[in-house]
Amino acid sequence: MPTTMLGMLGVLLCALAVRADVMPQADFDLQKVGGTWYLVGFATNADWFASRKADMKMGMAKLTPQSNGDLEMDYSSLKPDGSCWTMNHLAKKTDVPGKFTFRSQRWGNDNDMRVVDVKYDEYSLVHTIKTKAGSSYILNKLYSRTQDPSQAVLDKFTQFSLEQGILHENIAILPKSEPCS
Repeated sequence: MPTTMLGMLGVLLCALAVRADVMPQADFDLQKVGGTWYLVGFATNADWFASRKADMKMGMAKLTPQSNGDLEMDYSSLKPDGSCWTMNHLAKKTDVPGKFTFRSQRWGNDNDMRVVDVKYDEYSLVHTIKTKAGSSYILNKLYSRTQDPSQAVLDKFTQFSLEQGILHENIAILPKSEPCS
């Protein structure tokens, strides 16, 4: 039992260290992040990713800034069977611009989301720490205003994900897909 507790404490301390190291972009502007984005990159250290990676395709996100500083996020992507998968979250602002929190009812996890690098007319790199039942994992997403981001942006996403401890095989640049509605 003491060994288990020490192990759990170690995991918690590592998760806290990750949270402290990754900060949102200093000059984050909520209004400029609004609009339509393509989800072109996905990287995670979650166990479930390996079995689902091959079926993942590029999706779309509509981000809508709220007057109180929150951020509404609507996602859609085409599933392998041709049907449309959708999800919606309302990310609550925090005291730090570019940092949001939300609870996913669908997945039953708490999310600590940070917009770590954004060029509002080109790309947005989002780092999220997802926690469920005391276990945390990292999810990095690369959004682009187009389906064809530059190689420099793709490389930036890959390098950032590697720096966060995500294995290269768990970093995916998603294939293009038709939008769904």
